[in-house]
Parts: sequence; structure tokens; C-alpha cells
Amino acid sequence: MDVNSDLSPSEKLSQAVVRGMQEKKASDIVLMDLRSVKNTVADFFVLCTGSSDTQIDAIAESIDEEVNKELGENPWHQEGKDNKEWMLMDYVNVVAHIFRKEKREFYALEKLWGDALIHSYQETY
Repeated sequence: MDVNSDLSPSEKLSQAVVRGMQEKKASDIVLMDLRSVKNTVADFFVLCTGSSDTQIDAIAESIDEEVNKELGENPWHQEGKDNKEWMLMDYVNVVAHIFRKEKREFYALEKLWGDALIHSYQETY
């Protein structure tokens, strides 16, 4: 029996995004469940931090591969691929945010969406 069979499509998608981030050793991975927050643009935000241009690119590619392999989905929209300070991969119901540490602290999405249920992932390396 599939452990993920009870999950909604957006939950499955958010978990695939997390796995893509973990695959490339992203740090400070946070899943923000926005479903109970009024006027949100997505069900989930998944945030992580990358330490270099190369790692940020690798994380984005890993997310894309993981989501496509597991669910056959591609991002509806992407931003920030050129500046490598804050990359955004929008899957409509799930939005992945890949930050440089300074940009993540500056925008503080966890505080901005403070009503969200937040789950942090332990680094496993």
C-alpha cells in the first residue's frame, strides 16, 4: 500500500518538492501549509536556502526532476533563474522558494505568513 495514497495532490506535490531540495542538500527547508490562511495564493510554500549559484541551480533542477518523475508536472512559472538570489518555481498550488541566506532573511516569508502551519525539516547530512 502506498503511504502517500491519503495525501491530497498539493500535499504530494509539496513532498516531492521537499525531496528535490533534500537531494541537493538545501539547508533550512521549511514547509508552510497555507490552506487555513485567508487570501493565500497557494496551498503550500516550500522554502530552502542554497549557499552558492551552483547549488541554487542544482536545487531547482532537482525539484524539477523530482516533481516531473513522481507526478508528471512542470512548473507553471519560474522566476529568478538569472540572479540566483531568490528563485521561485510556481506549481500553482505549491510554490518552491530557493533563497540565498541574505535574501531569505530580508523577505522573511515565515514571518509574513505567520498564520501558516510550519514544518521544518532536519538536515540529514
